Amino acid sequence: MALRIQKFDLRFYYIRCMIKQALVPGTFFLLSTCTCLAQVIGKDFPSMTAETVDDKKVNLPQDTKGKYTLLGLAYSKKSEDELNTWFNPVFSTFIQKQTGMIQGFNYDVNVYFVPMFTGVNAAAAGTAKRKAIKNVDPQILPYILFYKGELRKYKDELDFERRDIPYFYVLDPDGKIIFATDGSYNRAKMESIEAVIDN
Repeated sequence: MALRIQKFDLRFYYIRCMIKQALVPGTFFLLSTCTCLAQVIGKDFPSMTAETVDDKKVNLPQDTKGKYTLLGLAYSKKSEDELNTWFNPVFSTFIQKQTGMIQGFNYDVNVYFVPMFTGVNAAAAGTAKRKAIKNVDPQILPYILFYKGELRKYKDELDFERRDIPYFYVLDPDGKIIFATDGSYNRAKMESIEAVIDN
């Protein structure tokens, strides 16, 4: 019973955040951005083992517990293209250390972008790592993980409805999903993520 109450409270908080953000100029359409993912709110993020470009294993969410975590997942070429639109905004907001008058406003969160290679595409993970080393900003490389394995588990548990868009999840320090959105970057989505983490 306690678990049900907790999930209900998290869903209520999620809806409240969306309404609150909708009142910010320029973010009205947020109400239709991620309501399709509302059913994952309150769930534990399913365990996933991924690798960095230098083959170091990272176990999600186990290795990220203790602070908030932002995860971006994509499992097709088109969705990876949209995932890439988040690189610079996420880096400048959550990773890059602020200086000057705003140096005290740094976030302490885990951030990972996770391209997923499944089925016949699993063999392409190695090639993708090599391309990332060559083409991706070295400052962003440590925040990219490569997953190779089954997809069905994550489609079912994370509500992947479309393969052509990326999915983003904010986890609390215990590894529970407290916010979710999808698609390419826009400022409204980022403001929603910041609002959840700042709460």
